[in-house]
Amino acid sequence: MKRWIKWTAGGALLLGVIVAATAASGLYLAEQRRNRYIDIKPRPVAYTTDAQTIERGRYLYASRGCTDCHGAQGTGREFVNDGKGTRIVGPNITSAGVVGRYQPEDWNSVIRHGVKPNGRPVMVMPSEDYNRFTNDDLNALVSYVRQLPPQDGTAQAVVELPRPAWVLYGLGVIPDAAARIDHQLAPSRPVPAGVTLANGQYVANMCIGCHGATLEGGKIPGGPPDWPAAADIRPGSQHADSAMARYPSAASFIAMLRTGKRPDGTPIQVMPFESLGQLSDTDAQALYLYLNAPAGSVKQGSVSAPALGGDKSSANTVQSGPGGLRLPG
Repeated sequence: MKRWIKWTAGGALLLGVIVAATAASGLYLAEQRRNRYIDIKPRPVAYTTDAQTIERGRYLYASRGCTDCHGAQGTGREFVNDGKGTRIVGPNITSAGVVGRYQPEDWNSVIRHGVKPNGRPVMVMPSEDYNRFTNDDLNALVSYVRQLPPQDGTAQAVVELPRPAWVLYGLGVIPDAAARIDHQLAPSRPVPAGVTLANGQYVANMCIGCHGATLEGGKIPGGPPDWPAAADIRPGSQHADSAMARYPSAASFIAMLRTGKRPDGTPIQVMPFESLGQLSDTDAQALYLYLNAPAGSVKQGSVSAPALGGDKSSANTVQSGPGGLRLPG
């Protein structure tokens, strides 16, 4: 009996030592990861004041998640605060903030690659969603942001995580923005607007950060522990667990984007509805079309089906929905 007690106590002590050593190692590695240098060769962004380009940039800013983290005026905002040690604040990105010192290539580096101008990784930035922007769209987005009125004394970037999260980051379990990106991937080619599979696939790039590269869903990388898993919304084949089964028509799908609620009225807890609700009817219909693409029509990096013509079926025709936008969380 005494021997069993000694063995149990010894095992518990050893386990404690292993846990402590792992935690210490993880914290050390986290500091190393945060300060690693990432060598990329970003192309300079082309600045413009052309009215049509600025309007395209305004639409992208409103509909692709920028407002959820940086606010409608770019002055920054707190978008995660779970009261348990996780607090994240998006910084002021008007010319009075840190971006006031950006060079043309710095915008590309941060937005498309998740890398700061000094070569260090950005901790929280959905760059995997923006990595596939066309060059024209990236230029438009940056040109719009650069003309936002400067606002002094507004938010600075804050990333506060509980110690276990930093340990997991150091051990590579939680990736930062730059670690989730293929930095050699070429930008997307221009895609004409329309209710087409090609445009739907382009719009769906904004879903990658939460739903994964193939949109299979699962635990959201870097999200607080109490966040629910992202839904499986993979296109191109039928999946028993696909969330798209809840939406028999484009109208029901877009109503969800506009209201943040499923067809049965239950709210969805974590999605950037403030931005999703601003998708145009054309882009929203195209997204629905792509996510419901039949088996064999969607290939990695391309779509094989032609654009829809005058199809007026309920699956491809959508009425504008109401407002009701809210922040994720």
